[in-house]
Amino acid sequence: MLKFSNLEKRFGDVVALDGLSFSVQPGRILGFLGPNGAGKTTAMRCVFGLVNPDQGHVEWNSLPIDSETRLRFGYMPEERGLYPKMRVGEQIAYFARLSGMERKHAADAATQWLTRFGLADRHTSKLEELSHGNQQRVQLASALVHDPVVAVLDEPFAGLDPIGMETMATVLRTLALQGMAILFSSHQLDLVADICQDVVIIDHGRSVLQGDVGELRRLSATRFLEVDVNGVPWREPLAGVETAGDNGRHRYILDRNAAIGEILEQARAAGEITRFSFEPPNLTDLFREAVGR
Repeated sequence: MLKFSNLEKRFGDVVALDGLSFSVQPGRILGFLGPNGAGKTTAMRCVFGLVNPDQGHVEWNSLPIDSETRLRFGYMPEERGLYPKMRVGEQIAYFARLSGMERKHAADAATQWLTRFGLADRHTSKLEELSHGNQQRVQLASALVHDPVVAVLDEPFAGLDPIGMETMATVLRTLALQGMAILFSSHQLDLVADICQDVVIIDHGRSVLQGDVGELRRLSATRFLEVDVNGVPWREPLAGVETAGDNGRHRYILDRNAAIGEILEQARAAGEITRFSFEPPNLTDLFREAVGR
């Protein structure tokens, strides 16, 4: 287990981390979320000694993380950390060797990962010759080539097309099933909700919500109702019920114990019900509520 305990970090007058604590379990994918500047990248850099916290610590399996332990971790920074004029196969193999793999094993693993990402024919291409999305694939391959026990990925899906995102998501799901602990940050909340079991939302360096995504949705006191009558959104004013517009939709915000049967009868009286949805908040709703924005 990768455990963050009471991390605090200041950069001058700026508080980057303010008592941040959470853990990433082996075999699970955790989405690390927060507004820009919330402290996500700072926390991830603490894992690798790139930032030293003023207080608190990060542990792996209840032990301090030293340089030998870090060789078993994979890290993908948000800012691309590759060499633009180096051939991609050699580059991935080079990062594998930095993590302790022997030359032959590293070369074979580089080839396997390029094939896995559909880049087998670009083995000898220079990184700068690849599209942004393919460079992102090479970056992820470099982070995973040595078969780490932990993967810490900062915005790994940025700039990818839908096919590229699905390829990466499939890879991460497979690695988690094989026992890897995966932590990744992203602003693409629909994607996080689709592939993560756990989530930590931070704001101003503090955890404001964390836990199993399904449990957080189920335990929320709020439910969202959408009703279409005669094929169009039903917009009847309901006493004591808030409403929220979202991309042309009309959503009623209700307490989870609302008298939904009475509302259903009221909608039936207006015409033919062509859509009726009463659901817990999605991850975007939880995020907005947690950060108050």
